[in-house]
Amino acid sequence: MNPFSSGTRLRDMIRAIRACKTAAEERAVVRKECAAIRAAINENDNDYRHRNLAKLMFIHMLGYPTHFGQMECLKLIASPGFPEKRIGYLGLMLLLDERQEVLMLVTNSLKQDLNHTNQYIVGLALCALGNICSAEMARDLAPEVERLLQFRDPNIRKKAALCSIRIIKKVPDLAENFINPATSLLREKHHGVLITGVQLCTDLCKISTEALEHIRKKCTDGLVRTLKDLANSPYSPEYDIAGITDPFLHIRLLKLLRVLGEGDADASDSMNDILAQVATKTESNKVAGNAILYECVQTIMSIEDNGGLRVLAINILGRFLSNRDNNIRYVALNMLMKAVTADGQAVQRHRATILECVKDSDASIRKRALELVYVLVNETNVKPLVKELIDYLEVSDLDFKGDLTAKICSIVAKFSPEKIWYIDQMLKVLSEAGNFVKDEVWYALIVVISNASELHGYTVRALYRAFQMSAEQEILVRVTVWCIGEYGDMLVNNVGMLDIEDPITVTESDAVDVVEIAIKRHASDLTTKAMALVALLKHSSRFPSCSERIKEIIVQFKGSFVLELQQRAIEFNSIITKHQNIRSTLVERMPVLDEATFIGRRDGSLPGAASTTTAPSVSLPNGVAKPVAPLVDLLDLSADDTPAPSSSGGGDLLQDLLGVDLSPATQQSGAGQASKSGNDVLLDLLSIGSPSIQSSSSTVDILSSNSNNKAPVSSLDDLSSLALSTKTTSNAASMMDLLDGFAPSPPAENNGPVYPSINAFESSSLRLTFNFSKQPENPQTTVIQATFVNLSSNTYTDFVFQAAVPKFLQLHLDPASSNTLPAAGNGSITQNLKINNSQHGKKSLVMRIRIAYKINGKDTLEEGQVNNFPRGL
Repeated sequence: MNPFSSGTRLRDMIRAIRACKTAAEERAVVRKECAAIRAAINENDNDYRHRNLAKLMFIHMLGYPTHFGQMECLKLIASPGFPEKRIGYLGLMLLLDERQEVLMLVTNSLKQDLNHTNQYIVGLALCALGNICSAEMARDLAPEVERLLQFRDPNIRKKAALCSIRIIKKVPDLAENFINPATSLLREKHHGVLITGVQLCTDLCKISTEALEHIRKKCTDGLVRTLKDLANSPYSPEYDIAGITDPFLHIRLLKLLRVLGEGDADASDSMNDILAQVATKTESNKVAGNAILYECVQTIMSIEDNGGLRVLAINILGRFLSNRDNNIRYVALNMLMKAVTADGQAVQRHRATILECVKDSDASIRKRALELVYVLVNETNVKPLVKELIDYLEVSDLDFKGDLTAKICSIVAKFSPEKIWYIDQMLKVLSEAGNFVKDEVWYALIVVISNASELHGYTVRALYRAFQMSAEQEILVRVTVWCIGEYGDMLVNNVGMLDIEDPITVTESDAVDVVEIAIKRHASDLTTKAMALVALLKHSSRFPSCSERIKEIIVQFKGSFVLELQQRAIEFNSIITKHQNIRSTLVERMPVLDEATFIGRRDGSLPGAASTTTAPSVSLPNGVAKPVAPLVDLLDLSADDTPAPSSSGGGDLLQDLLGVDLSPATQQSGAGQASKSGNDVLLDLLSIGSPSIQSSSSTVDILSSNSNNKAPVSSLDDLSSLALSTKTTSNAASMMDLLDGFAPSPPAENNGPVYPSINAFESSSLRLTFNFSKQPENPQTTVIQATFVNLSSNTYTDFVFQAAVPKFLQLHLDPASSNTLPAAGNGSITQNLKINNSQHGKKSLVMRIRIAYKINGKDTLEEGQVNNFPRGL
């Protein structure tokens, strides 16, 4: 019975499965058929074996398991007839892969079929081998495949070439055996054989350097002639696609020429003429022509430098950008990204077209074009490009505004020719898309404004105008509130007017109105309202006529449910009512922020950036790259003793906006406490800095009895615009008068007990010594002076010391005396540490240390644990 007649059950099974209305019905049909097939396999039914395997293949395509029929494939392959072998090989390719152990059993059948007298059976074996060949099968059958590359029938030669590609990929060592047979295929006239031969040579060049040199030397000229004949060939209906003769062969030849020309000037010169001919004569109004042009451009950009050809290639990409097909424009943008490094000037000529792509309706094209514009920006074209991008920002989609805003801000910060232009562009961005601006961007803007003293008046007036138009942009409101808080008097008095400005009349009441609107906006978040409260405090001193109104606004927040705002309101109200004699000094204008330090920390080039979340990688002396773990990992202690990390470079960038140290305040002692006591009280009064550790000499909180429950300082305090005076008074009595008699009295001089020095750490290249001191009135606190000495003959640069302690200890590190450690002990670095032991008398000190430095530019890392602290610390 013919298994492929209309009455076979295969068709019935397909109809039954397609007629199923639910997945359960389909599973029932499949289970029934699988059961019948298993029964037939057990009975060794030879008549319907091929029909059963055909049904198994269909079931496999539906996603059901068919492993029980794998051996049937092998039995059909071993059959003498072509129909059985065809089903067997098809099942072999579909039901098995190279990882199956069963596949090893078919190697002998494949070898016999590769030597069969029937070319169709040979073709079946080659197809199967090309699809599922494993490394072992490749080694066993490579000679047969190599022989078939010279077979008389072109279809067999084509399949043998494709099979050879898989063999050399599985076993690269066999590549040298196929070099000569592969090059002989490049002289074929049959396009099917030629295209497979070209692909085989391309893969050989990528796998074997020997093959690359051989083909480059022997075949480059022949390939150029072949491509030239193909490009100039007359109409051939057999190979014609859209008026182009065999574009697939065109593309394969161009790819092979790209591999041969890359890194070789002679081969590149020999193909320049034909590449120019293909680039100029190929029509670009059809998909096939565009595909050839794209491959031609890739080849031109990959081979050795030829300025004229590269300009031609970039112009082709420029034409692609005007195409209506989104795919063509996208690949053109991708290629232009690579071409910028090769010939940026030629790409610049298409800047206008690229800018139009930024406004495209397709999201992927918009993003790619924006990345390309970002690469094209330089000092000469930054102004027109930024103008175009900001104009588009006004009408861009919300989904795209975030990316566009980030790129514009980055461009403006990187290529700004002058500060006034930078400020103008940033104000435009804040007015159009302020809600999309990231925190670090407006931090940087405030730093720039602070440093541009001649533009303070201009900036605050520009922000005032922008606020009237775009009060819904949160970041714009924050920057406006900060600037009016700092430079509100300049706004009112029109100080620093520039020629380009129009006169503006703003009263003290108008300036307060802006801050009041900001603080009462429903959409304003905690940061904005906290900044507005600080601005009001400053205005209370600078605008006496509005002092009562400001006080009323602040008092409204004394009952706020947000603890931060409530605390600020209570403390600021106390300053306004009780401490008018220090208010003007307290709210002086902020000192100029250190722009270089801010930029360095933002870019991660200063030690202050050492405590970022991304751990840098340090190269150890043995060459193994080891990621620098967070300081919390320094201690290998129990979960109850979670370490409290500290770093000599610790500190937030935002601290510079305030000009004060926001590190955890520990109890000061000795002469240091006497000199800083005034500032400590002010910090406590304004809730800036973490609560001090409770001790016998702790200061009395003026405003609240539960001062130890204050919330930690957030970034709100960093931007609060409070300019704390760091000047100390000449005597304690004057400070007591300023603060209603709540200043602490200076402690009596007492040097405390003496503790022996210890060698905390020593290696072949470095020695660390600890010297200890302690004040008797504060036994919990220990001051350690760490001294680092270089024992090697090399100077250490970028020296950073880090330490971590268990949770019952609190550690504060002062900055190191230097970051360069001289060689051979010709100098040292000192650094002070302060440790507070909450379990004093119960637990001893313990510390994990990490020391990082560079030797001749190479990172070095040393770690250790200090356990030999003297008793009583």
